[in-house]
Order: sequence, then structure tokens, then C-alpha cells
Amino acid sequence: MSELRIVAKGLASAYLDGEWEPDAMTSRGRLAIGRGARWVRDLALAAFRGYADPPRDRPRELAAFLAACPPLRRAYRASYRDGATPLRIVQWFHPQTAMVRQPWPTTLLHTVADIEGLLGLSPTRLRWLADIKGLERSIEVEALRHYRYRWSPKSAGGSRLIEEPKPQLKHIQRVLVREILDQIPAGDAAHGFCRGRSALSYASAHLRQAVVVHLDLEDFFGSIGAGRVYGIFRQCGYPEPVAHLLTGLVTNAIPHHVERDAPLPSGDHDAVGARRRQLSHLAHPHLPQGAPTSPGLANLAAFGLDRRVSALARRAGLSYTRYADDLAFSSPQPVGDRRVGALVDLVTAIAKEEGFRINAAKTAVRRAGQRQRLAGIVVNDRPNVDRREFDRLKAIIHNALRSGAAAQNRDGHRDFRAHLHGRIAWPRSLRSTGRRSPPRTPDRRAGACTQWPSRRRGA
Repeated sequence: MSELRIVAKGLASAYLDGEWEPDAMTSRGRLAIGRGARWVRDLALAAFRGYADPPRDRPRELAAFLAACPPLRRAYRASYRDGATPLRIVQWFHPQTAMVRQPWPTTLLHTVADIEGLLGLSPTRLRWLADIKGLERSIEVEALRHYRYRWSPKSAGGSRLIEEPKPQLKHIQRVLVREILDQIPAGDAAHGFCRGRSALSYASAHLRQAVVVHLDLEDFFGSIGAGRVYGIFRQCGYPEPVAHLLTGLVTNAIPHHVERDAPLPSGDHDAVGARRRQLSHLAHPHLPQGAPTSPGLANLAAFGLDRRVSALARRAGLSYTRYADDLAFSSPQPVGDRRVGALVDLVTAIAKEEGFRINAAKTAVRRAGQRQRLAGIVVNDRPNVDRREFDRLKAIIHNALRSGAAAQNRDGHRDFRAHLHGRIAWPRSLRSTGRRSPPRTPDRRAGACTQWPSRRRGA
């Protein structure tokens, strides 16, 4: 941090540590620099006029504002001319931060001390778990790391990294989910990781449609960086220092050895590019896939995407839902390939502007005569499992009855019986729901537009 910024930070602390009134601010500012300079009052007046109310949730913003003000910049330059005494902070003030607004009923956290009280942590322990210095990236001692790492192959090719927080950090993240994230409503289009919604509700919005379009977001969790997460906590009304520490508790940058151990992709050019982008995301603070806080934060980070894509879908007379990184669109009317291509182009452009990337290799268009499948659920007529998966499940049950359940546990499940019961319950739940599902009809409300968008943006 440059000396000018240090001085601005000290003056901002002085101005905030008391009455927000020019004379009182001037007195504290002069104590901070140890001299009765005239320009301190000019600087206090600039801050007073720039902020109608004291920005107690934004001390860093106020410091940046002061560093850009002409009175301070002139005084700082003059202090280095003609052998003058350099400008320094001789007395530091320590004002208390505070939330100045609260759009949702989240837990009140006015100061860093409030986080310590909520989580039952000492200041040192809190900062270590928040990894303020980014030690997780370079530290080599396993006991000092906060996450365990495992590369897992994807069924469609490529690999995902599971970053599982260790017990203490996982407990802390669950507290943050309960006290903060569960209090913020998700968008209407989001169905993944939302209370009262599921893969079934995501897919059921597209039953008996003439065409179903599926798009996939590449590296969904990894592409959401710490800056966006910090912005979410600031939108909750938390002061800058509080939001900074909360962001550290829920984001992570992977160690160098985990990056080196990433499985090599196939020789396909697109796969190589996807792996390079994935490792670039993982090397910087991001939402770790495996942390309890990541699903809720990812939905909030995708709120702008959902809002814009939902508006596009409404304009085109389409249904739109999202389940984590899966985007689904459907139309009750037959649609040509050109218009489907226009939709994909526009959604791809919107996703890019919102900080996401569409994985073109996973784009799928299914018409009424084809198997329309979303999140493993076939939606041609009623919610159902894929026939091949159903036959495979019947074979496992048959063989388990003949030779015992243990012989069929080829994937090494700890409780194979419970796993098998879950697989049996899944198609049952789909079928019982499907019998109650009414047929969907296109939106015929007055003024509803049912024209698909053209390829030209904004058309």
C-alpha cells in the first residue's frame, strides 16, 4: 500500500470515529496527522459533502475517496518538497463498522467481532480459517490445509475437482448457510439447492413439449470468483471488513500440487481449452465444489443470468428453468433449427456478459419424437426415468435377490442396501408425481409474445 493510501486510510478512520460533522471531523483528522493543517478541514468538507451519512459500512471506499481528493494530494506532494516533514499518521483511530441497510432478514453482523461471536472463534483463528494470506495455495503441510481434494471423472468426459472442507470449516460454512444464505430468496428460475424445489420441479416445467433445449454452463462453481462472492455479501448490507472475512471463509484457491495432478484431457482441442480455463479458475479464489455454502452462493451469483434469460424466454413464449449448471428451455410449438440457433446464440452472449460460459459440446435439442431428458428425467409424457436405467436397476435387484446385495456393490458403497432403496424410490416418486401433473399449455395471456428471437441482439 502506498504512503498516500495509508494516510487516506488513517484519515478515513479518524473521520468515522465520531460525529459526522465538519468541525468534529477536522479535529480528529488533525490529531491523526499530528499537525493543525488547514487542508484537513477542506478534506473533511469534501467527505461531508460527498456522503450525506457517514459510510460506516464502507471505510475502504471512504479512504479511496479521500486519496483522490485534491486537498490531500496537494498536501502529500508538498510534504516531500523543500525538506518538509513527510505526511504520516501519528495516531490511529479504530471506528466501529455497522450495517446501514438490510434487504433480507440475515443475521446482523456489524463488525468482525460479531463474526467471532457468531462462530465462537478467536480473532487469530478466524483469520487463519478465512485464509487472509492465501496460504492454502502454497502450503505443503496437509494438517495446515483447510480442504481435502479429489479429482472425479465426469460421465460425459473431463474431470471435476471435489474440494471438501475439513470438519471445523465445514461446520462454520453450515452456520453461514443457516444464518445468512437460507434467509435470501433464490430466483424463480433456480431449482437446484433450493428449499421446496428439486430436479423434479426443474424438469416438470417442460413436460409434453414440442421441443426441449438443454444448455450447460462450463465450470459453474469454479467460474464464480471471490469478487462476485464479496459483492453478494455487500448486497446483504454487511460492512466491507465483514464481507471480506466472510468471502475468505467460503472461497478457496487450490494448492499447486492439486493443479499439477489434474487428469490430462483427451487430445480434442476443445477439451484442452476447457481444462486450461478450469485450472485458471481453480488457481484463484473461487466457490469450491463440495463446500456447503457454494450451492446457495452460486444461485445468487447466477441471479442476473436467470433474470435476463427468463426475460428472453418470456418474450419468445418459452419455459425456462435452471438446475445448477443445467439450463432448460421448451416450447409447445414446433421450432425450426434457425430459431433454435438464434436462442442458443443469445443465451451464450448473455452468459458471457454475466461471467459464465456455455459448454457448446453439451448443447442438446430434442423434439417430441426423441427422448427428451433433463437431469436424468425423461419428460416426453410424464416424469420418468430412462428406460435403460430402469432395466439396469431391475437387473441389479434380480441379481441381488439371487446372489446377495454385496455381490452387486461394484462401486463400493458403504451402505449398499440404503443406496439401492434410494434408487428404487426415485422412479416411484417420479411416477406418482407424473400422474398428478396437468398438461402444459402455451401462454395465451393478452400481450404475451410467442415469437422466437432473431439472431440479431435486441431484435
